[in-house]
Amino acid sequence: MHCRRGMEDRLMGEFDFLSRVPLGQYVPTNSVIHRLDPLAKIIMFGALLIAITFTPSRAGLGIGVAVLFIALLLSRVNVGFALKGLLAPLPFLVIIAIIQVLFYSSALDPVMLFSIGKLHITLAGVLAGAMLLIRFCALILCLSLGSFVISTSELLHGMTRILNPLNRFGIHTMDFIMVIQVMLRFLPFLAQSAERIAKAQASRGADWGGKKKGLLNRIKQVVPMLIPLFTTSLRRSENLALAMDARAYGILEHRTSMVEIHFSWMDGITVLISIMVSLAIFLV
Repeated sequence: MHCRRGMEDRLMGEFDFLSRVPLGQYVPTNSVIHRLDPLAKIIMFGALLIAITFTPSRAGLGIGVAVLFIALLLSRVNVGFALKGLLAPLPFLVIIAIIQVLFYSSALDPVMLFSIGKLHITLAGVLAGAMLLIRFCALILCLSLGSFVISTSELLHGMTRILNPLNRFGIHTMDFIMVIQVMLRFLPFLAQSAERIAKAQASRGADWGGKKKGLLNRIKQVVPMLIPLFTTSLRRSENLALAMDARAYGILEHRTSMVEIHFSWMDGITVLISIMVSLAIFLV
């Protein structure tokens, strides 16, 4: 009985595409971070993202990772769910880190660990590869955390207020904001569509619960999904365009909002603290 239940759980896990793509999903937990002004949240995560990207030191990167986990705990989002977003790109990130280790210039570091033919593995190369891996993982986690606490409407409000001065120069910022919004919303939609297609193919005899777990077997499973997934995405895009036209999107030069969001003193303090922390990450 337990063996059968475990097999069913494993088989259902084959179709659980949505949980593998946390990026782009809004998780309403009504936490302290969720209640902040959208502009404050965008500035906070944007500053943290820039600091983690350009910090040159290991200490700064470590502080950035620690700040991310503190923000994750404050957001009350499940840590395991947030870390699932790292599983898909992790193999590619590991390959990039290994390339960094193998081709790091040995002239920059006299501490030689071992050699593989003409490739010299140095301590500095290993540390550089580890930093590269941690940096990319931290950036993905930062983007995921931002999507957890910033809803689509909040992102639209915040980006509108940030880019509003560009309208004076004839730049249509609303089109740019809409592109970002649709891109983030399409990630979970593609995961849900892939899950439905996989279940439909499995019900018609496709091998989704087989014992073969090799790369070629995975490719054979994914390739038949590409055409229906592409067709579904085009149909969804067409429906979205028709819905926007039916609601007269883009007719008015200045859009109005049903709910007005005000920047409070708490939001100002949060922005100030986030900028100071980001500067500390970059300068340490």
